Parts: sequence; structure tokens; C-alpha cells
Amino acid sequence: MGKLQTGFSRRHFLKSTATASLLYSLIPGEIAAAESGVIKKTIPSTGERLSVIGVGTSRTFDVNSTTAAQSPLVEVMQAFFDNGGQLIDSSPMYGTAEAVTGTLLERINNKQKLFTATKVWTNGKQQGINQMERSMDRLGVDQIDLMQIHNLRDWQTHINTLVDWKARGKIRYIGITTSHGRYHDELEEILQQLPLDFVQFSYNILDRDAEQRLLPIASERGIATLINRPFQRGSLFRKVRGQALPDWVSEFDCASWGQFFLKFIAAHPAVTCIIPATSKFKHMVDNMAAGHGRLPDEPTRRRMIEYLEWL
Repeated sequence: MGKLQTGFSRRHFLKSTATASLLYSLIPGEIAAAESGVIKKTIPSTGERLSVIGVGTSRTFDVNSTTAAQSPLVEVMQAFFDNGGQLIDSSPMYGTAEAVTGTLLERINNKQKLFTATKVWTNGKQQGINQMERSMDRLGVDQIDLMQIHNLRDWQTHINTLVDWKARGKIRYIGITTSHGRYHDELEEILQQLPLDFVQFSYNILDRDAEQRLLPIASERGIATLINRPFQRGSLFRKVRGQALPDWVSEFDCASWGQFFLKFIAAHPAVTCIIPATSKFKHMVDNMAAGHGRLPDEPTRRRMIEYLEWL
């Protein structure tokens, strides 16, 4: 996540706890997490288990092809896998992110459980096919785990291609996405109609609109959920600027505000995977820590909301 628009960076929050300070001193080889400690959620359509914390690539992986630009991201991605991460979400919409992700994956160790997720973001059947084939080439894979229709764009056309590609084994799962609340009504109708494995939308401790319909529908229909904008594009960190974590967060193994926000989302029973985006090693380590240990129960989640509203 980088510096906040106010000039106050997430780094200040991480430094406020002893645990986070310890994480700062570790190198990738020292932070490898035991597989048994990773929180995993079930993909309803198959029963496959997926680590609850993934990673997004919007903006953060949209860098040029120079070694200087990409080298810092190798450490970031290695930390993701060392801490039990699996799902990497990208899109042709994200500039160079797909190609950069593919290049980084060539340099990463311990990625046997990689779960690739990208999107089709164009109009027309053949344009969609061409774009998805380019995505496979850029990511360096022969099969994409999850192909999603980005922001509902021409979904009536692309869904037929995705169903065909899934039957042929070119993709494993079908999904659809939005990051704009204005599309929620249409998305609700689509979730009731299409043979979807995944749906992606925004949800966080302050933006809880998805609790009203989207999360319940996904649960009822057996659709896995990917959650974007978990930090509300940094506004959550601005809200808690200068505020200490309450003592009771130790009850669910929380050591930073970032973990506070992620564990709130992860604890919802209909949430499958959260995809915070970062290009910073320290932030990646902190994000991944949210996918370990205990999660808050429902009374604690309500307490978390009340505490944040009180600040």
C-alpha cells in the first residue's frame, strides 16, 4: 500500500507494535510459515482449500520492465509464498501487472500452490479470446485457475467462452467482478443466473454494503468470494492515525491495524479470500500475518465496528 495521501504512511502503524517491529527485522527465509498455521477457506464448488489472504496487483505491480523497478517486487512476492499465500489476482486493465507477475513468478521459489486469477476486460467474443490468450502468455501458465469477467463488461458474451474454456480445461474456475457499488444491483441478478464459481467485490469494516445481499447470495448459491479494497484505498489507515490498538485484539492474534482490518473481513463465513495490493515487503509480511492465528467471533466483529465508529 505505500504512503497514504495525507503523507502519513502505513509504516507508522506497523512500528507501533512490538510484533510488527520484529517482523521488520526478518528476511524472507526466516518468515516461512508452517502450512498448518495458515487460515484456509473452502471453494464451495469443488471443496478445494485456499489461503484466506491473497494479493492484488492493481497499481502496485504496474511497473516498467527494468530490473531496478521489478527487483523489489521479487522479495515481496517471495514473502507472499513463504507465508502460505496462493491467489494472485491481476487484469489486463492493470497496465503491465500481468507481464510483471509472470516475470516475477519465474524468479520465485516455493510456489507449488500458486493460484492464478485474472480477468477478461474487453467487448466481443474474439477480442475476449485474444485477450485471455495474451494473459496466459504474460503470466507464463498453460492453465489459469480463475478467469473473471472484469466489472461486468460484456458479460453476456464472455460467459459462453468461459464455460467452454472451463469444459476444455483451459481455466479451472469462472468468476465475475466489480469494485463499484453502483453495479451491485445488476451483480445480484447475475449471481442468481450464471454458473459462477467466484465473485469479486469490495467489502471492509466501513463499507459493509455487501453484507446485505452479495455475501448472503454467494453463500446461498455456493459461490466463493474475493474481496477487494479491504483498506478502502487507505482511508481506514487515515481514520486510525495516531490511535493505539485496543488491548483486546490479542484475543484474536492481532498485532497491527492492517491485521485488524483484514481479520474482520476474513472472519465473515462467506468470505473466501481477500486480495490487498502492496509493493512493500513490510506490508506484505503484515498482511500475511492476518492469515494466521485466531479470527474474531461475531460478537467481537461487532465490537470492532463499534470501536472504529467511536474513534
